[in-house]
Amino acid sequence: MTVTTDPAVDTRATEAEPKARRRFRSSNFRMFGGPFIGLVVMVVVFSLLSPYFLTAQNLSNLLQQVSILGIMAAGATLVILIGGIDLSVAAVMAFTLMFSAWLYKSLEFPFVPALIAGLLIGALIGFINGVLSTFGKIQPFVATLATMSICLGLALLITNGNTLNDFPEWFSEIAVARVWVIPVQALLMFAIFGIAAFWLKFRPLGRSLYAIGGNEEVARLSGLPVRWTKTLVYMIASTLAAFAGWLNMATLDSAQPTAAGNYLLNVIAVVVIGGASLAGGVGTMGSTLLGLFVVGVINNGMSFTGISPNAKPVVIGLIIILAVLADRKSAASG
Repeated sequence: MTVTTDPAVDTRATEAEPKARRRFRSSNFRMFGGPFIGLVVMVVVFSLLSPYFLTAQNLSNLLQQVSILGIMAAGATLVILIGGIDLSVAAVMAFTLMFSAWLYKSLEFPFVPALIAGLLIGALIGFINGVLSTFGKIQPFVATLATMSICLGLALLITNGNTLNDFPEWFSEIAVARVWVIPVQALLMFAIFGIAAFWLKFRPLGRSLYAIGGNEEVARLSGLPVRWTKTLVYMIASTLAAFAGWLNMATLDSAQPTAAGNYLLNVIAVVVIGGASLAGGVGTMGSTLLGLFVVGVINNGMSFTGISPNAKPVVIGLIIILAVLADRKSAASG
């Protein structure tokens, strides 16, 4: 029996293969090549500008500095993978750490249960974000903007804007503990990244995040529990933000209602610079880790050059613009 084929179909298939390969190469370069080259260049430049930059002590300090940001960025990556956005991540960190400190100092809760309560509150806020943006059909930008405002207000309200101090000594020692020269906080961050990377690559639910971010309707028609999966992702992101609050409290040996600071800008910068697409479906934990070190090196290296700290947000903002333009160019070429 002779099998005939449609020449037009063959031609389209032949043309599609190089196009798919180009998109794959472009996506990989955006996530790894560009940020990696930029990181190497910055390390070389800062090493030439200061003899103190490329030392074991400073590299250890750098790991310490990026650990809290990195833990929040890991959760934010999962949210962006599904095509969402979480503007409340830094505010959740601030509120949950203040909530735990308030339970311990004002209500005299045992310290460990107070910390666990902070994690549970974080998970609850993530659940609310997920329900509002999926079942409530509110745009994630709007839903998380509202919870961000609420959390920032509550962080100030429960202690009248006061800072709380005097936590158990063993808790504060977490911030200074090291294994060789690597801070324990950094090891915790690497463990979270490793678990998240394994989940995304080898577990069906983790892999489904790419399908949901790539085309939510197709994912739904394929039988994936889209709304519950997205809700779970928001819960994970907020729980990680609450965990980052633990480390913030241990590092400062105090709970400050203004702890959110400029963390939100840096979290988004880390994920975007790492190459994750704001449209969803593109990104890896490895690329986010690379973006984390880009932002970390900028913040750390500029302190050795005598440049005003006020210039750091300017530099990071410009890099975000370049990363988004690269993302749009890659999407257009695909």
